[in-house]
Amino acid sequence: MILVLFAILTIYMLNIGLLIYGFLKVKIYHKANLNPKTSFTIIVPFRNEEENLPKLLNSFSKLNYPADLFEVILVDDNSKEKFQVSHFTFRISQINNIRVSNSPKKDAITTAMQRVKTNWVITTDADCIVPQNWLLTFDNYIQENKVSMLAGAVTYDCENSFLHHFQQLDLTSLQGATIGSFGLNKGFMCNGANFAYTKSLFENLNGFAGNDKIASGDDVFLLQKAIEKFPNEVHYLKAQEAIVTTKPTENWKALFYQRVRWAAKTSSYKSNYGKFLGLIVFFGNLSLVIAFFFVLFQILDYPFFVLFAFLKFMIDFVLLSKTNQFLKNTRIKSLLLSSLFYPFFSTTVALYSLFGSYEWKDRRFIK
Repeated sequence: MILVLFAILTIYMLNIGLLIYGFLKVKIYHKANLNPKTSFTIIVPFRNEEENLPKLLNSFSKLNYPADLFEVILVDDNSKEKFQVSHFTFRISQINNIRVSNSPKKDAITTAMQRVKTNWVITTDADCIVPQNWLLTFDNYIQENKVSMLAGAVTYDCENSFLHHFQQLDLTSLQGATIGSFGLNKGFMCNGANFAYTKSLFENLNGFAGNDKIASGDDVFLLQKAIEKFPNEVHYLKAQEAIVTTKPTENWKALFYQRVRWAAKTSSYKSNYGKFLGLIVFFGNLSLVIAFFFVLFQILDYPFFVLFAFLKFMIDFVLLSKTNQFLKNTRIKSLLLSSLFYPFFSTTVALYSLFGSYEWKDRRFIK
């Protein structure tokens, strides 16, 4: 049993080590102060976001980008109350979602695409805040590189609580894996809260056709289709001036269902590397959980568990610290406690996602 656990840990450490290498290969991009040329449509699907939407729209109004080069389409997915759009200096419209699949968000983006007149689309979420040079950084990168799709980074605006610190650490690990996979030329994941692509690419890929039975995944499935067909035109924008900030969930139940929703789509990935890495991470965390219970029942010696946990912690820490430096440039909070709790949480999420249902935006979805 000890040999099996150490074999799993060795494979886990090798793959996290490769992600660290990939993360360092993706260079941080700084905008070149080029005159803006790219026209964008910002698509924001929403449902019952009357508290968050004004903050997002206010951040749009502060964008350092010509108002005639971008417009905003808000897609209302059957909110309880109609959101009233105020007057802004940029063009903004609000439309109702047309539901045709099991995925409200994919339907919302597809509905908005019928109204898009610009070359580029960029999606974000209603509970986000975008930085001042968000569009300008995307524009400069587009001008300097031949791309049709760009994935960007997302971080949390956290308060001082263990729940928020844990979520930040979890998101940091996902962002590190995302950037690292791009550095290895095996990109398979992104975040729809900061995701841009050309309208022509969306149409060439036939949108979300083929995975619209899965409730989430408007981002990763489209990314994987694009990489399969146009691998050289899909890049990661590792730019601190383009990092979008979002809100963490406010309770453990909401966090659990959110992570179940994210995990539920893994088995449907087109990316073999994405599936493989998902299994490696799952078994890496599961092996630590098993080792813990074996120590409790005196099947394994305590020093073995300490060594096992220490080795896993150290390789994780390198990826987390590098990613956190890029995302937040602050000290990681609740690191030890979160690292001890995370294997139990992620293993439970992964197992539950195989069979259980989850809640999202006051709706229940069945696996």
